Amino acid sequence: MMKKTILQTIFDLLVIALGGAVFALSVSLLLDPYGIVPGGVTGIAMLLCEIFPKLPLGMTVLAINIPLFLISWRILGHRFLLYTGFGTLVSSVLIDVFTYLPPVETEPLLAGVFGGLLMGAGLGLVFTKGATTGGSDIIARLLKIPFPHIQIGKLMLAFDGCVAVAAGFVFGSVNHMLYAVIALYISAQALDGILYGLNIERLAFIISDRIPEIAGNISGRLGRGATLLRGEGAYSGSERRIILCAIKRQQISDLKKLVKESDPGAFVILTEANEVLGEGFMDYEKSY
Repeated sequence: MMKKTILQTIFDLLVIALGGAVFALSVSLLLDPYGIVPGGVTGIAMLLCEIFPKLPLGMTVLAINIPLFLISWRILGHRFLLYTGFGTLVSSVLIDVFTYLPPVETEPLLAGVFGGLLMGAGLGLVFTKGATTGGSDIIARLLKIPFPHIQIGKLMLAFDGCVAVAAGFVFGSVNHMLYAVIALYISAQALDGILYGLNIERLAFIISDRIPEIAGNISGRLGRGATLLRGEGAYSGSERRIILCAIKRQQISDLKKLVKESDPGAFVILTEANEVLGEGFMDYEKSY
Protein backbone atom coordinates (compact mmCIF):
# COMPACT_ATOMS: atom_id res chain seq x y z
CA MET A 1 0.00 0.00 0.00
CA MET A 2 2.84 2.38 0.93
CA LYS A 3 4.60 1.67 -2.38
CA LYS A 4 1.39 2.35 -4.30
CA THR A 5 0.95 5.66 -2.48
CA ILE A 6 4.53 6.72 -3.21
CA LEU A 7 4.19 5.84 -6.91
CA GLN A 8 0.90 7.75 -7.13
CA THR A 9 2.51 10.79 -5.49
CA ILE A 10 5.43 10.67 -7.93
CA PHE A 11 3.02 10.41 -10.88
CA ASP A 12 0.96 13.32 -9.55
CA LEU A 13 4.07 15.48 -9.20
CA LEU A 14 5.18 14.64 -12.74
CA VAL A 15 1.79 15.68 -14.14
CA ILE A 16 1.91 18.88 -12.09
CA ALA A 17 5.42 19.59 -13.38
CA LEU A 18 4.28 19.01 -16.97
CA GLY A 19 1.33 21.33 -16.49
CA GLY A 20 3.56 23.97 -14.91
CA ALA A 21 5.97 23.71 -17.85
CA VAL A 22 3.18 24.17 -20.39
CA PHE A 23 1.88 27.16 -18.42
CA ALA A 24 5.38 28.69 -18.28
CA LEU A 25 5.85 28.22 -22.04
CA SER A 26 2.62 30.05 -22.76
CA VAL A 27 3.69 33.00 -20.62
CA SER A 28 7.35 33.25 -21.69
CA LEU A 29 7.04 32.54 -25.42
CA LEU A 30 3.60 33.84 -26.36
CA LEU A 31 1.92 36.12 -23.84
CA ASP A 32 4.64 38.18 -22.16
CA PRO A 33 6.58 39.08 -25.37
CA TYR A 34 3.42 40.65 -26.81
CA GLY A 35 2.30 42.36 -23.62
CA ILE A 36 -0.72 40.09 -23.24
CA VAL A 37 -1.55 39.90 -19.53
CA PRO A 38 -3.06 36.51 -18.56
CA GLY A 39 -4.71 37.84 -15.43
CA GLY A 40 -4.25 36.69 -11.85
CA VAL A 41 -0.97 36.86 -10.01
CA THR A 42 1.02 36.21 -13.19
CA GLY A 43 -0.71 39.17 -14.81
CA ILE A 44 -0.10 41.37 -11.78
CA ALA A 45 3.57 40.35 -11.86
CA MET A 46 3.77 41.21 -15.56
CA LEU A 47 2.35 44.67 -14.85
CA LEU A 48 4.89 45.19 -12.06
CA CYS A 49 7.70 44.09 -14.37
CA GLU A 50 6.47 46.57 -16.97
CA ILE A 51 6.67 49.33 -14.37
CA PHE A 52 9.93 48.03 -12.86
CA PRO A 53 11.77 46.35 -15.79
CA LYS A 54 14.58 44.90 -13.65
CA LEU A 55 12.23 42.57 -11.74
CA PRO A 56 12.44 38.89 -12.81
CA LEU A 57 8.94 37.79 -13.79
CA GLY A 58 9.02 34.27 -12.36
CA MET A 59 10.40 35.29 -8.98
CA THR A 60 7.90 38.15 -8.77
CA VAL A 61 5.09 35.64 -9.30
CA LEU A 62 6.52 33.47 -6.53
CA ALA A 63 6.85 36.40 -4.12
CA ILE A 64 3.23 37.52 -4.60
CA ASN A 65 1.99 33.97 -4.03
CA ILE A 66 3.55 33.63 -0.55
CA PRO A 67 0.82 35.64 1.29
CA LEU A 68 -1.89 33.62 -0.52
CA PHE A 69 -0.31 30.40 0.73
CA LEU A 70 -0.27 31.67 4.30
CA ILE A 71 -3.94 32.74 4.11
CA SER A 72 -5.24 29.51 2.61
CA TRP A 73 -3.03 26.99 4.45
CA ARG A 74 -5.68 25.87 6.96
CA ILE A 75 -8.69 26.34 4.68
CA LEU A 76 -7.58 24.26 1.70
CA GLY A 77 -5.51 21.65 3.51
CA HIS A 78 -1.85 20.72 3.70
CA ARG A 79 -1.80 18.28 0.79
CA PHE A 80 -3.40 20.77 -1.59
CA LEU A 81 -0.99 23.54 -0.68
CA LEU A 82 2.07 21.28 -0.79
CA TYR A 83 1.13 20.21 -4.31
CA THR A 84 0.30 23.81 -5.18
CA GLY A 85 3.61 24.98 -3.75
CA PHE A 86 5.39 22.52 -6.01
CA GLY A 87 3.36 23.62 -9.03
CA THR A 88 3.97 27.29 -8.26
CA LEU A 89 7.70 26.75 -7.79
CA VAL A 90 8.04 24.79 -11.05
CA SER A 91 6.04 27.26 -13.13
CA SER A 92 7.74 30.34 -11.60
CA VAL A 93 11.27 29.01 -12.12
CA LEU A 94 10.52 27.84 -15.66
CA ILE A 95 9.00 31.20 -16.61
CA ASP A 96 12.39 32.78 -15.95
CA VAL A 97 14.26 29.90 -17.61
CA PHE A 98 12.12 30.02 -20.76
CA THR A 99 12.73 33.77 -21.15
CA TYR A 100 16.13 32.81 -22.57
CA LEU A 101 14.36 31.06 -25.46
CA PRO A 102 13.43 33.14 -28.51
CA PRO A 103 9.73 34.15 -28.41
CA VAL A 104 7.38 32.81 -31.05
CA GLU A 105 7.18 35.23 -33.97
CA THR A 106 3.54 35.66 -34.84
CA GLU A 107 0.67 38.15 -34.77
CA PRO A 108 -0.44 39.41 -31.32
CA LEU A 109 -3.92 37.99 -31.87
CA LEU A 110 -2.57 34.51 -32.60
CA ALA A 111 -0.23 34.82 -29.62
CA GLY A 112 -3.26 35.55 -27.44
CA VAL A 113 -5.28 32.68 -28.87
CA PHE A 114 -2.63 29.98 -28.65
CA GLY A 115 -1.08 31.42 -25.49
CA GLY A 116 -4.48 31.21 -23.81
CA LEU A 117 -4.97 27.67 -25.11
CA LEU A 118 -1.62 26.48 -23.73
CA MET A 119 -2.15 28.33 -20.47
CA GLY A 120 -5.55 26.70 -19.93
CA ALA A 121 -4.20 23.27 -20.88
CA GLY A 122 -1.30 23.62 -18.45
CA LEU A 123 -3.58 24.75 -15.63
CA GLY A 124 -5.98 21.92 -16.43
CA LEU A 125 -3.25 19.32 -16.04
CA VAL A 126 -2.23 20.81 -12.70
CA PHE A 127 -5.84 21.00 -11.50
CA THR A 128 -6.50 17.34 -12.31
CA LYS A 129 -4.03 16.42 -9.58
CA GLY A 130 -5.69 18.59 -6.96
CA ALA A 131 -3.17 21.42 -7.20
CA THR A 132 -2.81 24.85 -8.82
CA THR A 133 -0.01 27.16 -9.93
CA GLY A 134 -0.98 29.64 -7.24
CA GLY A 135 -2.44 33.11 -7.62
CA SER A 136 -5.98 33.37 -8.93
CA ASP A 137 -6.08 29.56 -8.96
CA ILE A 138 -6.02 29.60 -5.15
CA ILE A 139 -8.56 32.43 -5.06
CA ALA A 140 -10.82 30.42 -7.39
CA ARG A 141 -10.53 27.40 -5.08
CA LEU A 142 -11.50 29.56 -2.11
CA LEU A 143 -14.46 31.02 -4.02
CA LYS A 144 -15.49 27.48 -5.02
CA ILE A 145 -16.35 26.81 -1.35
CA PRO A 146 -19.24 29.33 -1.11
CA PHE A 147 -20.12 28.98 -4.83
CA PRO A 148 -19.81 25.22 -5.57
CA HIS A 149 -22.19 25.43 -8.55
CA ILE A 150 -19.85 27.70 -10.53
CA GLN A 151 -17.06 26.05 -12.52
CA ILE A 152 -13.51 26.97 -11.59
CA GLY A 153 -12.68 28.34 -15.02
CA LYS A 154 -15.55 30.82 -14.78
CA LEU A 155 -14.48 31.97 -11.30
CA MET A 156 -10.94 32.55 -12.54
CA LEU A 157 -12.23 34.37 -15.61
CA ALA A 158 -14.10 36.92 -13.47
CA PHE A 159 -11.07 37.65 -11.29
CA ASP A 160 -8.57 37.65 -14.14
CA GLY A 161 -10.75 39.97 -16.21
CA CYS A 162 -10.13 42.75 -13.69
CA VAL A 163 -6.37 42.32 -14.14
CA ALA A 164 -6.77 42.36 -17.93
CA VAL A 165 -8.61 45.68 -17.73
CA ALA A 166 -5.80 47.08 -15.58
CA ALA A 167 -3.34 46.02 -18.28
CA GLY A 168 -5.03 48.35 -20.73
CA PHE A 169 -4.24 51.29 -18.47
CA VAL A 170 -0.64 50.24 -17.69
CA PHE A 171 0.26 49.61 -21.33
CA GLY A 172 -1.88 52.54 -22.48
CA SER A 173 -3.45 50.40 -25.20
CA VAL A 174 -6.96 49.08 -25.67
CA ASN A 175 -5.54 46.36 -27.92
CA HIS A 176 -3.51 44.90 -25.06
CA MET A 177 -6.64 44.69 -22.96
CA LEU A 178 -8.68 43.08 -25.74
CA TYR A 179 -5.96 40.54 -26.54
CA ALA A 180 -5.81 39.67 -22.82
CA VAL A 181 -9.58 39.16 -22.68
CA ILE A 182 -9.39 36.79 -25.67
CA ALA A 183 -6.53 34.84 -24.07
CA LEU A 184 -8.38 34.61 -20.77
CA TYR A 185 -11.60 33.38 -22.36
CA ILE A 186 -9.82 30.69 -24.36
CA SER A 187 -7.80 29.71 -21.29
CA ALA A 188 -10.98 29.31 -19.23
CA GLN A 189 -12.57 27.16 -21.94
CA ALA A 190 -9.47 24.97 -22.22
CA LEU A 191 -9.28 24.60 -18.44
CA ASP A 192 -12.94 23.61 -18.08
CA GLY A 193 -12.60 21.36 -21.12
CA ILE A 194 -9.87 19.33 -19.41
CA LEU A 195 -11.53 19.34 -15.98
CA TYR A 196 -15.13 18.78 -17.03
CA GLY A 197 -15.25 18.01 -20.74
CA LEU A 198 -13.50 14.66 -20.33
CA ASN A 199 -16.07 13.72 -17.70
CA ILE A 200 -19.28 14.75 -19.45
CA GLU A 201 -21.45 11.67 -19.20
CA ARG A 202 -25.08 11.11 -20.19
CA LEU A 203 -28.17 10.90 -18.04
CA ALA A 204 -30.97 8.78 -19.51
CA PHE A 205 -34.67 8.89 -18.68
CA ILE A 206 -36.62 5.98 -20.20
CA ILE A 207 -40.43 5.72 -20.20
CA SER A 208 -41.80 2.37 -21.35
CA ASP A 209 -44.36 -0.36 -20.68
CA ARG A 210 -41.50 -2.88 -20.39
CA ILE A 211 -39.47 -1.26 -17.65
CA PRO A 212 -38.36 -4.48 -15.84
CA GLU A 213 -36.91 -5.97 -19.03
CA ILE A 214 -35.10 -2.76 -20.01
CA ALA A 215 -33.74 -2.23 -16.49
CA GLY A 216 -32.48 -5.82 -16.44
CA ASN A 217 -30.68 -5.35 -19.77
CA ILE A 218 -29.08 -2.10 -18.58
CA SER A 219 -27.69 -3.94 -15.57
CA GLY A 220 -26.75 -7.16 -17.38
CA ARG A 221 -25.45 -5.85 -20.71
CA LEU A 222 -24.19 -2.37 -19.87
CA GLY A 223 -23.10 -3.02 -16.30
CA ARG A 224 -24.91 0.10 -15.11
CA GLY A 225 -27.30 0.56 -12.25
CA ALA A 226 -30.76 1.98 -12.78
CA THR A 227 -33.22 3.75 -10.52
CA LEU A 228 -36.99 3.46 -10.97
CA LEU A 229 -38.99 6.65 -10.54
CA ARG A 230 -42.74 6.91 -10.27
CA GLY A 231 -44.61 9.25 -12.60
CA GLU A 232 -48.08 9.98 -13.83
CA GLY A 233 -49.24 10.59 -17.39
CA ALA A 234 -50.53 14.18 -17.71
CA TYR A 235 -53.23 13.20 -20.20
CA SER A 236 -54.17 9.65 -19.17
CA GLY A 237 -53.59 10.07 -15.43
CA SER A 238 -52.20 6.53 -15.34
CA GLU A 239 -49.19 5.68 -13.22
CA ARG A 240 -45.93 5.21 -15.13
CA ARG A 241 -42.51 4.00 -14.05
CA ILE A 242 -39.43 5.78 -15.37
CA ILE A 243 -35.85 4.52 -15.51
CA LEU A 244 -33.13 6.94 -14.44
CA CYS A 245 -29.65 5.83 -15.51
CA ALA A 246 -26.21 7.45 -15.77
CA ILE A 247 -24.05 6.03 -18.58
CA LYS A 248 -20.74 6.63 -20.29
CA ARG A 249 -20.81 8.44 -23.63
CA GLN A 250 -19.53 5.40 -25.47
CA GLN A 251 -22.50 3.38 -24.18
CA ILE A 252 -25.17 5.60 -25.76
CA SER A 253 -25.58 3.53 -28.93
CA ASP A 254 -25.75 0.28 -26.91
CA LEU A 255 -28.42 1.80 -24.67
CA LYS A 256 -30.53 2.87 -27.65
CA LYS A 257 -30.19 -0.57 -29.20
CA LEU A 258 -31.27 -2.52 -26.13
CA VAL A 259 -34.22 -0.18 -25.48
CA LYS A 260 -35.38 -0.56 -29.09
CA GLU A 261 -35.10 -4.35 -28.86
CA SER A 262 -37.33 -4.40 -25.78
CA ASP A 263 -39.78 -1.67 -26.73
CA PRO A 264 -39.54 0.21 -30.07
CA GLY A 265 -42.14 2.66 -28.79
CA ALA A 266 -40.23 3.59 -25.65
CA PHE A 267 -39.65 7.25 -24.90
CA VAL A 268 -35.93 8.02 -24.26
CA ILE A 269 -34.50 11.32 -23.07
CA LEU A 270 -30.71 11.80 -23.04
CA THR A 271 -29.06 14.80 -21.45
CA GLU A 272 -25.51 15.76 -20.47
CA ALA A 273 -24.26 15.45 -16.91
CA ASN A 274 -21.11 17.46 -16.20
CA GLU A 275 -20.26 15.33 -13.20
CA VAL A 276 -21.32 11.86 -12.12
CA LEU A 277 -19.78 10.88 -8.79
CA GLY A 278 -19.80 7.38 -7.39
CA GLU A 279 -18.97 3.80 -8.29
CA GLY A 280 -18.09 3.38 -11.95
CA PHE A 281 -17.60 7.12 -12.49
CA MET A 282 -15.51 9.86 -10.85
CA ASP A 283 -14.35 9.62 -7.24
CA TYR A 284 -15.62 12.28 -4.84
CA GLU A 285 -12.10 13.39 -3.91
CA LYS A 286 -11.28 14.01 -7.56
CA SER A 287 -14.24 16.32 -8.24
CA TYR A 288 -13.52 20.05 -8.68
